Amino acid sequence: MRIARLETYLQRVGARPRVLLKLTTDDGIEGWAEIYNHGPDLAYPAIMEYFAQQITGIDASRVAYVNQLLHQSARFPQGALGLAVIAAIDHALWDVAAKAAGVPVYQLLGGRVRDRVRVYTGLYSAPDVPELVERTAEIAASTGVDAFKLSPYRRDLHSSRFGLVARELGVWFERIREAHPDSWEFAFDAHACLWEPHQAVQLAAALAPNDPLFLEEPIRPEHLPAWTRIRSEMSVPLATGESLYSPQEFHALLTAGGADIVQPDICVVGGLTQMRKIAVLAEAHNVPVAPHNPMGPLATAANVHFAAATWNFSILEHAPAETTWCPDPYLPVDGHLDLRPDRPGWGLEIDESALATDDWVHWERKVPTRKDGSTAWM
Repeated sequence: MRIARLETYLQRVGARPRVLLKLTTDDGIEGWAEIYNHGPDLAYPAIMEYFAQQITGIDASRVAYVNQLLHQSARFPQGALGLAVIAAIDHALWDVAAKAAGVPVYQLLGGRVRDRVRVYTGLYSAPDVPELVERTAEIAASTGVDAFKLSPYRRDLHSSRFGLVARELGVWFERIREAHPDSWEFAFDAHACLWEPHQAVQLAAALAPNDPLFLEEPIRPEHLPAWTRIRSEMSVPLATGESLYSPQEFHALLTAGGADIVQPDICVVGGLTQMRKIAVLAEAHNVPVAPHNPMGPLATAANVHFAAATWNFSILEHAPAETTWCPDPYLPVDGHLDLRPDRPGWGLEIDESALATDDWVHWERKVPTRKDGSTAWM
């Protein structure tokens, strides 16, 4: 069972572009993955071809070996694009290995420690309360989900006095609480748009009276002492990790006491193989793992199997989006994603006929501008 070829497909998940990977062994077993869309996504097929030259012919069951080989294939640390491709190869190999064994991937990780995986839905906006109630009620009725993540910004962050941003957030969250069942959870994702630590503390203070699930990534990740500071001054759970790339970076964050919850992205950090190392580090620091997952069906499947076998997993981000190529994605029932013990590998079917046509869409991030014409973080 040796790696024979790697093929990429230009597709989409909802309105976002996505590159898919199919890895095929010499005895015909196929493993599937999707690659995180950092941009420029059209660079991925060339990177994949470069890596394919290094791993073709290797025993496909040697998942950890291939992961380490690809990490060491560059003289300097792999960047975001390289790690995203390594993650996809890693996931395709886990899929192959589990299919060869006739078991779900989580069974190769030591078996399940839970029966299902709790999720929250990211809404990524700050609508007026009546509109929000309509949206959350619809989601809860169809999926049973009772946890949601919102943006904390009710006005243009970069053209307003920040005290108004924080004050409006506090008023809005209080109204959200009054309009929803007491048992429901609400988290807030600041998207690392802030650069000044005291602003993160202001946001946390505005949220604190109404008990948020967490405040996510309020400041840039680069300066760890700032994370130590804001966590010490906040009275709400501080979550971060989607902008970190390695177990070493998470070790530094955890050692600095910079997070109550870590949020590695399985498609960013180099795959399930590296994600498990991060989870062990977090468990040793009494910190739960709530994976970042704004992705599609294959990324969600990888997270489901990680969560099934990881004791300190807490909750998974889930962003439902339609595709042409995955007819049976994991979807929430009673607020959870059920495991699929009777299906080997990731437990998904891929409609390869849908991949015959490139279903590509252009997408790029827009950098905001301040009143004085300087750029800001998005």
